[in-house]
Amino acid sequence: MLGKTAGGLYWMFRLLERGENTARMVEAGFRMALTRSTDSETEWKSVVTTSGVGRGYDSVYDHYAAKEVIDYLLRDKRNPSSVLSVSKAARDNARLVRTALTTEVWEAVNENWMVLTDLLENPVQQKDLPAALATIRQHSALVRGALHGTMLRNDIYDFSRLGTFIERADNTARIIDVKYYTLLPSVSFVGSSLDNVQWETVLRSVSAHRSFRWLHQGDMTASAIADFLILDRRLPRSLAFCISQVVSQLDALSDDYKVTLPCNDMARKLDKDMRSRDIGAIFEDGLHEFISTFIGRNNALAMQIETDFRFNK
Repeated sequence: MLGKTAGGLYWMFRLLERGENTARMVEAGFRMALTRSTDSETEWKSVVTTSGVGRGYDSVYDHYAAKEVIDYLLRDKRNPSSVLSVSKAARDNARLVRTALTTEVWEAVNENWMVLTDLLENPVQQKDLPAALATIRQHSALVRGALHGTMLRNDIYDFSRLGTFIERADNTARIIDVKYYTLLPSVSFVGSSLDNVQWETVLRSVSAHRSFRWLHQGDMTASAIADFLILDRRLPRSLAFCISQVVSQLDALSDDYKVTLPCNDMARKLDKDMRSRDIGAIFEDGLHEFISTFIGRNNALAMQIETDFRFNK
């Protein structure tokens, strides 16, 4: 496969995943802001910061009110990572690799762009925000379902899934980081009812609330939830699950192309390190520090994948 085609598939699904996870990030901030009667700007600043768009946002606004943050993350064309921007970019990539996609996948991507363009034509009011975020998640799921249901399990599929899991790992890590970057008023709140409510909100933002309760019954503690989101390989949005899937897709590509590349070794090392960690040590060393390191390693792996498969050629 041409590197440019592989890159188009990889980035199409990275962008689709980014749009969905940006919506999840906004939902996390929205729910957490409701847990405090004052200083909600703290939550919204943390969402902007951990979304990785702080510099761009600060060039436009000088405060972190809900209305401005929501608009910037969902529909501002000046933000290349806004939901509206990435839905268009994903469609543009789909057009470039149209012959590699089934009709069902192309139509789902195209419909995603049309629906979101209409949905985000005007600023979303806070009372309409939950429904709008649900629509964004739903149409992302429709594209994913079309991929699973109609595409051959070959290198086209592997590059598509590789993009999904690299992006999902990054975004799940950032959603977890929203919790501990600046949310709690002080360390004295750790273990408090406010702390637990915010952790529960993080679970809901990654659609893992019910799954967690099935497995853990009433153990709604910070360590149990963090362990679930970071290390539990049964959860399809956990960091450990995402990296294991990256390894799997890279191994499949290695088998197809009869070559082992540096990205294969990087992914296996990250997967091995995740398997050797326990949540107690992560909390002891610092959750924010662990997440920051993970995001850096995941980004380095993503760059190595682009280099190894020559996406720009």
